[in-house]
Amino acid sequence: MKFTWFHLMPWPHMPDDFREKHRSVWVDLPNRMYEPELGHIAYHQYLDQLEYAETVGFDGIGVNEHHANAYGLMPSPNIMAATLTRRTSKAALVVLGNSIALYNPPLRVAEEMAMLDVLSGGRLVAGFPVGTSMDTNYAYGTIPALTREKYAEAHDLIRKAWAADEPFAFNGRYTKLRYVNCWPKPIQRPAPPIFIPGGGSVETYDFCLDNTYSYSYLSYSGYLRAKLLMDGYWKRVAERKADESPYRAGFAQVICVADSDAEAERLYWPHVNYFYNRCLHVYPGFADAPGYRTVKTIQTGALSQFTQAAARNYPSMTWKDLVDGRYIVAGSPETVRQQMEELIKTLRVGNIFCLMHVGNMPNDKVRYSTSLFAEKVMPHLRNLWPEWKNHDDRFWMHPMNEPVPLKVAAE
Repeated sequence: MKFTWFHLMPWPHMPDDFREKHRSVWVDLPNRMYEPELGHIAYHQYLDQLEYAETVGFDGIGVNEHHANAYGLMPSPNIMAATLTRRTSKAALVVLGNSIALYNPPLRVAEEMAMLDVLSGGRLVAGFPVGTSMDTNYAYGTIPALTREKYAEAHDLIRKAWAADEPFAFNGRYTKLRYVNCWPKPIQRPAPPIFIPGGGSVETYDFCLDNTYSYSYLSYSGYLRAKLLMDGYWKRVAERKADESPYRAGFAQVICVADSDAEAERLYWPHVNYFYNRCLHVYPGFADAPGYRTVKTIQTGALSQFTQAAARNYPSMTWKDLVDGRYIVAGSPETVRQQMEELIKTLRVGNIFCLMHVGNMPNDKVRYSTSLFAEKVMPHLRNLWPEWKNHDDRFWMHPMNEPVPLKVAAE
């Protein structure tokens, strides 16, 4: 098993009456709510938490990209990952990822991710999400029906740029370049491992299988509701006669650990409530622009989790509702261990993205939950796939064998 400590970096200062006064946490939220001085504190605290996760044994530390929102303050995850290269040395830098359809030209992604791989000594795990409808269609103005076509072309350009040893011309529909010449090139050849964050689009299954990418599902509705979608993925894996390595798949889960189930509720309920009722407060009209989802995906009934959030009426849900429905995995180390083992086996996943910081959770609680999970839960989950005990290195980083000490290199 591989465990990535994943940070959303939300804005932790939304008022109690946020839902009543604002229709959405995304796209049209007035940025007068953002206070740069408080943002300075939040960014550095969040980076400290990611660095701390490496010290307690997490395999990866993760960041992602969102725009015009208070749900996640990382319009550029590459900047965050770059800062982490200097103060970490072992954990994979999991950038999930760059929304590649938004870049003009997408060659910029190839260059910046190559920089991250070189800076980190080959520790980059790259992610290529299509991006939410809020980000791609509303905040950045991409035409919904063209988003996936632009995505496919961007992916083609990035992979060719990493692989080529000589300049070449690229004549796409959306990007035309006389000279594609990626300086620097990534340490990991022909490319860093690539994870594809999926939100329910069934075409993503084949895309991952065609390219030997890991399919990663992010859902705040928990693993019980994710089973239908993940069963569909594994059915497609079987139809394609691919091996069933659990490392072909990953899942993101909100996790809260305390000494007891009762203490978990007392410590974490205010912050879980903040997350589900403010951070996920998205106007349904922004969640699925017409044309954003393909007909095939719509026919399966797969909806954006942000559309689902509106339908499920999170404000009415109690701690017990969220725990019993497995929206969150929370409680004592033993409770969390049991539920995480069920999750891993139910979904057949080898990669877990642990959302240990939730909503406006303060630093001391984040570290407390993180340390308990690392010390009392994670070791018991490591070998749940004994037949894949070497973890299948097609889907993980390959760092330099002997990184040059930075001080020596400087001399």
